[in-house]
Amino acid sequence: MGVIVQFNYAQWIARYPEFAQVAQPTAQEYFGEAGLYLPNDGTGPVRDAATQLRLLNMLTAHIAALNAASADGEPAPPLVGRISSATEGSVSVQTQNDYPPGTAQWFQQTKYGSAFWAATIAYRSVHYLQNKKPVVGAEPWWGGVGGFGRWPR
Repeated sequence: MGVIVQFNYAQWIARYPEFAQVAQPTAQEYFGEAGLYLPNDGTGPVRDAATQLRLLNMLTAHIAALNAASADGEPAPPLVGRISSATEGSVSVQTQNDYPPGTAQWFQQTKYGSAFWAATIAYRSVHYLQNKKPVVGAEPWWGGVGGFGRWPR
């Protein structure tokens, strides 16, 4: 159903130059991790290779933004979640992380994840098929007994 694509570091850096400090092997690992959220093994919902690569590159950038050191060598911020409160005098920051990875809030921690979430709405939506009538007496689609049987084609 889905497609399999290969990571292209040069293409990823061309699109996301702000991650030029991320070494190719690290970026490759981030790409592999992105496959946990959008399958890259041929079983995912995306059927177009260019779209699959674009989406996985967005996810790779999201993961890099969450984990990679900045261009000036500063480590990734240890904060996880959204900032729920901040003070300026004597600097105080509180975060809230009451959502699991893979949810909208997790993706919206970065602009890359937010773009991915928006771009994948078609793959998360239910697709309604109208006027499908069951075939009486046909073997059920799950191979068991009873039920509606197979849908006519």
